[in-house]
Amino acid sequence: MAFVTGARQVGKTTSCTSFVERHQYFNWDNEDHQRAIARGPAAVAEIIGAAAVRTIIFDELHKYPQWKNFLKGFYDTYARDRFRVVVTGSSRLDVYRKGADSLMGRYFVYHMHPLSVAEIARQDCPEGEISPPAPIKNDDFTSLKRFGGFPEPCLKRSPRFYNRWKRSRLKLLFREDLRDTTKVLEVGQVELLAEFIRQQAGQLVNYAALARKIRVSQDSIRRWIAVLESLYYCFAIRPWTPNVSRSLLKEPKIYLTDWSLIEETGARNENMVACHLQKAIDWWQDLGYGEYGLYFLRTKDKREVDFLVARNRKPWFMVEVKTSGNRPLNRNLAYFHERLGTLHAFQLAFDADFENSDCFEFDYPVRVAARTFLSQLL
Repeated sequence: MAFVTGARQVGKTTSCTSFVERHQYFNWDNEDHQRAIARGPAAVAEIIGAAAVRTIIFDELHKYPQWKNFLKGFYDTYARDRFRVVVTGSSRLDVYRKGADSLMGRYFVYHMHPLSVAEIARQDCPEGEISPPAPIKNDDFTSLKRFGGFPEPCLKRSPRFYNRWKRSRLKLLFREDLRDTTKVLEVGQVELLAEFIRQQAGQLVNYAALARKIRVSQDSIRRWIAVLESLYYCFAIRPWTPNVSRSLLKEPKIYLTDWSLIEETGARNENMVACHLQKAIDWWQDLGYGEYGLYFLRTKDKREVDFLVARNRKPWFMVEVKTSGNRPLNRNLAYFHERLGTLHAFQLAFDADFENSDCFEFDYPVRVAARTFLSQLL
C-alpha cells in the first residue's frame, strides 16, 4: 500500500484520482462511504464487487478510530493480490503508531509538499538526488514567493482569492482537523500559539516565553507544537550535533509549511528555502536513497548558518539565505565548511537572475542565485 500524506489542500486527492486509472474512491468525510467502511472490509469489498478497477483509494481514513485494523483486514483478505491500495490524509499517517504497528511491512509512506521551483520549472521526474538547473519564469517565481506553493492560490495569482482561500484553510485546519483528528480541546489557545509561531518563524523557540504568553505549561506548548507539526502547519529543525541526544535537548527553529503567511521578506525567503529543502529530503528518503536530515548550525559564540543537510548522518551541504546578492559571503560558511568537511556551501541570493550553471560543481563556499539552486532540488 502507498500512504500519501501532506498538508490540507496540497493536492493529494486530485493527484491520486487524476493520475490513477480504473480506481474506486472512498472518502471518510462522505457519509455513505463512512458507513460502508465502518461496517468492515467485507462491506467495502461488496461495493467494489466485480468492478474492473485496479486501485482502491481511501481518503482521510485516519479520522476513523479503527483505521489500521480496517486496512489490515481489507488488505490481507481482499487486496493483497488483486488491488493496489492508496491511502491519503492531511495528518501524518506515519505518526499514528502506538505500540506495535499492525501494518508493518504492508505499506510505504510518500510525503506530498506544496509546489516548488523545480516542480514548476520542469515536469520530468528527477532520477537522482540533484538535477541539472532549469529556468523558471519571473512571473512564476514571483507568484511562488507571494502566494506560496499550494496549487490553487499559486496558479490563480489573485490577491482576493488568496485572502479568502487562506482564511478558509486556516479555519478548517483549526476548527475541524485539530478537533477531529487530535482531540485537542483548547482550540483557541492552540490558534494563539500558531499565531506566535507565525510571527517568530525561523527563530529559536523559547518554550518558557510562549508558555507565559499563553498561560499554560511548557509541556503543553511542546505537545501543541507537536500537534501543529502533525497537521502540517509547521515543522521544526534542530541544531546539528553528532550527538543526537544533545541535539534533542536544544531549542529548535520552527518554519511554516505555507511560507506565504510570513510578512517580512527576509524571513519569508528563508522559510521558502526551508520548505524546499524539507521537500527534497522527504523525497530522497521516500525513494530509499538514504537517510537525510535538515539542521541549522549555531555555536556558543553565535557563529550561525541557516541550514545544513546531512546525508547518512554526515554533513553534506550548507545553505545561507540572503535577499540581496550584494551581501558579502558569510564567513561562517568557510568556518563550518573547513571544520565539518561539507562537500558544498551555498549563499543564496533571491534577487539574482537564473544562471545555467550547476551549483553542486563547486566544492568551496559560493554565492548562487536562489532560483538556480532551488531548481536543482525536487
